[in-house]
Amino acid sequence: MNSIDLNGNRAVVTGAARGIGYAITERMLDSGAQVAMWDREISALDKASEQLSKKGQVLRVPVDVADPASVENARENTLSAFGKVNILVNNAGIAGENATLWETDVDEWRRVLDIDLTGVFLCCRSLVPNMIDAGYGRIVNIASIAGKEGNPNAAHYSAAKAGVIALTKSLGKELVETGVLCNCITPAVIETPILGQITDAHREYMISKIPLARMGAAEEVAALVSWLSSADCSFSTGAVFDISGGRATY
Repeated sequence: MNSIDLNGNRAVVTGAARGIGYAITERMLDSGAQVAMWDREISALDKASEQLSKKGQVLRVPVDVADPASVENARENTLSAFGKVNILVNNAGIAGENATLWETDVDEWRRVLDIDLTGVFLCCRSLVPNMIDAGYGRIVNIASIAGKEGNPNAAHYSAAKAGVIALTKSLGKELVETGVLCNCITPAVIETPILGQITDAHREYMISKIPLARMGAAEEVAALVSWLSSADCSFSTGAVFDISGGRATY
């Protein structure tokens, strides 16, 4: 399982305290990386970093990815502790409140876009120059199948994730001569504790859209992200990797 080699790498994983971010952090630690866990939920971050410190070296970094000053402070704290960052996984995000576009509150629209899209921009903007100077880096952005298909009653989330896909393609092209690669993934629904809040009927509806007839596991996402973060991934940049159980059609 842990044949991916990340020894000697220093990674930042945003939204690392729970769910997919937690699984990515765990897999990277198992693969030999040191990981800075960036998250705004302090109590969850404290608990997660304590648990995962048994796996390897973790750094607990409180941050609001939508706040430029907070991101810069997190970068300084991480570089002070690690000396370098050569892997960035932009995982932090929120789903937002479900509503039709015309019933979506403007502040709610901006909140989702700020975290899900502007947060990716700010973290990349902050850490990419160090990767360029080092001549090596791997960036993995967590988008969503919603960014391709557009989920009803989630225009803000779908638009933000479509933006992450486009940002990835743009940044990947900008970095082609630097040794830094930037890719993204587009998961369908993944089994995480937050799904315990949904009804059985809605759960069945989501599964019905997936040809493999099940939700994905956070560990499956983590495996793909770890490969994309490794030196083995060497001929893909600005690319979109589906992990949707066959749901994605392009």
